[in-house]
Amino acid sequence: MLNKIKEIKNQNYNDILHDIISDIKTAKVNVVRTVNKNLILLYWSIGKRIVEEQIVQNYGKSIVEKLSKDLRMEFPNAKGFSAQNLWYMRQFYLKYSKNTILQQLVGELPWGHNLVILNKIKDLKETEFYLKKAVQFGWSRSVLVHHIESDLYKRQGKSITNFKKTLPDINSDLVQQTFKDPYIFDFLNIQEEKKEKNLEDKLVKNITKFLLELGTGFSFIGRQYHIAVSKKDFYIDLLFYNIELHCYVVIELKACEFEPEFAGQLNFYVTAVDRQLKKQGDNPTIGLLLCRSKDNIIVEYSLSDIHKPIGVSEYKLKKIMPTKKQLENIINDKNKNF
Repeated sequence: MLNKIKEIKNQNYNDILHDIISDIKTAKVNVVRTVNKNLILLYWSIGKRIVEEQIVQNYGKSIVEKLSKDLRMEFPNAKGFSAQNLWYMRQFYLKYSKNTILQQLVGELPWGHNLVILNKIKDLKETEFYLKKAVQFGWSRSVLVHHIESDLYKRQGKSITNFKKTLPDINSDLVQQTFKDPYIFDFLNIQEEKKEKNLEDKLVKNITKFLLELGTGFSFIGRQYHIAVSKKDFYIDLLFYNIELHCYVVIELKACEFEPEFAGQLNFYVTAVDRQLKKQGDNPTIGLLLCRSKDNIIVEYSLSDIHKPIGVSEYKLKKIMPTKKQLENIINDKNKNF
């Protein structure tokens, strides 16, 4: 018997085991997805029925309270039939009933994700943005909440760059959307930092949150990354590789307002990485300058004759507070009756 076991192990047993484990995991994922889609379809159906009956029968709020009570009596061990959740189902149907594209997207996300977007986002274009990103990148609910609260929709793709001129058309839009302006470093819990080194120290200590703010695909290579050019030593603040863009990303920190010479320095580092680190199959290295503030016109002038792809963004050490009008809208939304 022992000899037979050894014989099996000496064959392609590990490959067989790996394949079966992979199949089981895939099957479990598919089961979860199927259950989730069925749940979303159920909630959609309930929301639709409530809306239709309120129109046809002129029912008021009482139908939701009564439905909740009766459904919980019928299904005492089931969750999701509270009056509040039934109101969400109604709101869910009303929001997406006339948009087939969004209907397809909401079916790909758990109900908890949908509730976050339903409660926090009113604009349909912004809703579509977060739905697509959450589906595409498999965001957890906490990551989704983070991106909504940091206003990713309004920051995505807003970095001032020369990508249109320095990258192939097929790549420039994708790369542009990878960078944002401003970057929010509220997780550092500081009001102001006047030294780049101290800012760099804090970002590296909080590398997980830093990577989350940078976005999908970034892998940290190192800080103060050494390069030698003509027997002189130079040190890049932060070096990353983006596995989706297939390129190195050089990040330089400036705890002050943007100055034109910063672009020249970053251009030098990008050139050095291209010549010394870039391998066959890698796309051109990209430079990102993060500064405390900037004059957009001066930035545009500074990048106009640089032939390496470079972006310039501001960073903020605390969340951007909503305007008075935005606060009024938030309060009004919360006070609305379903």
